Amino acid sequence: MVFSSIQFLWVFLPVVLLLYWLFGDRWNIRVGNVILLIASLFFYAWGEPVYIFLMLGSVAVNYAGARLIHRFRQQKKLFLFLTIAVNLFLLGYFKYFDFLIGLINGIAQKEVFTAPEIALPLGISFYTFQAMSYVIDVYRGDVDAQKNFGKVLLYVSLFPQLIAGPIVKYRDIAAQIDERKATLAKRTYGIKRFCYGLAKKVILANSFGNYADILFDLPAGSLSTGLQWLKMLFYTLQIYFDFSGYSDMAIGLGSMFGFTFKENFDYPYTSRSIREFWKRWHISLSTWFKEYVYIPLGGNRKGTGRMYLNLLIVWSLTGLWHGASLNFVAWGLFYFCFLSLERLFLGKALDWLQAHHLGVIGLLYSWVVFMSAWVFFREETLLNAVTTLRDMFVYTSGTYSLDGALNIVMIALLVAGVLLSGFIQKWIPKLKERLYDREKISIPEFVLQAALLAICTFQLIGNAYNAFIYFRF
Repeated sequence: MVFSSIQFLWVFLPVVLLLYWLFGDRWNIRVGNVILLIASLFFYAWGEPVYIFLMLGSVAVNYAGARLIHRFRQQKKLFLFLTIAVNLFLLGYFKYFDFLIGLINGIAQKEVFTAPEIALPLGISFYTFQAMSYVIDVYRGDVDAQKNFGKVLLYVSLFPQLIAGPIVKYRDIAAQIDERKATLAKRTYGIKRFCYGLAKKVILANSFGNYADILFDLPAGSLSTGLQWLKMLFYTLQIYFDFSGYSDMAIGLGSMFGFTFKENFDYPYTSRSIREFWKRWHISLSTWFKEYVYIPLGGNRKGTGRMYLNLLIVWSLTGLWHGASLNFVAWGLFYFCFLSLERLFLGKALDWLQAHHLGVIGLLYSWVVFMSAWVFFREETLLNAVTTLRDMFVYTSGTYSLDGALNIVMIALLVAGVLLSGFIQKWIPKLKERLYDREKISIPEFVLQAALLAICTFQLIGNAYNAFIYFRF
């Protein structure tokens, strides 16, 4: 079940909200937590009836690991190691085992092992990282081990952020699990944020996705240079509105139930460097790797050479986190190269441009880099990705050209997508403040949200294209 589905919008969510607002808020927080826990388990079981036991097992392991770390302080390193090892084993088996077998067979150029074709459980990367952050924080003494298994299970399985994030740290919502109130202001803000996120996904991301799929279905080497850039522009806008829309909906849903989740996007497409981009894109993931991998490895405290080695490790893992494919490894290494260049000398040049009112050059540079990086995300094979990148930067007329490919609807959609990806919000800060005001909602805003909900509902009824990109990660 996805947020942008008729079942979720008009059956699951209204029923859960009604039960929660009638009993959870009116009686006590324990009742509310029980309602949310049952709803979350049902939500996950709807899409993964078998793998719900995998998630329950994962939570049980991390709950037990945290309790053992808290109780036996002298052996806490051992229990941390064992708990993390189990987490990585489960993630590695279900997400990377087929990839490893394929890699071995490819190197040997024969079928040494038969790939078992293991299905990827929904959200396993997200809930595994959440669970590990909880155990590590208990080990560090940042939080106490939770004695109540149900509360740990609720933290990991909470349906607004279960399938595709944002990655929520336990310490950020531990107090909210025990004490929160779904006030009228939180409910109205949650509904508003959810409607805006739904519109991003259904109206914008799905539209861009339809056009992108048409172009990606053509042979990789048959498109002209102009058409290759157009293809990547459609996908660049699709993935932003798809994932930021999901994050908006997750934050909105959390607010409806009294939770406050941290932001996961901050208009990354307005960045003037790649370092800035990664401070604004998928913030919960980048901060997770920084806090739990980069800094423990030594960060930039052990010399320049060690710093670049740490960056290489982090970005290789970041690539693999997104998928078991050489494309994702290449994607991570691609970003490692540009982030390293910015640390070496390019960052100073970009800062100079910004200081001399030439930041638009940095903006164009950033767009070229992340549009190029998305090639590895979207193309099915590494060869196709290399072919697309070649044709983007080396002129080719191709079998299919840009001439006649664009129409007024596509142009209008592209312009709207680029502007709404953060530029209008930057140019008109009062508009942004109004859109995301947590306390006030005006009649025009209410009418706008109702209209967006109606438009999205009609589009969902008549449109078969409705897949979340990040569900496969």
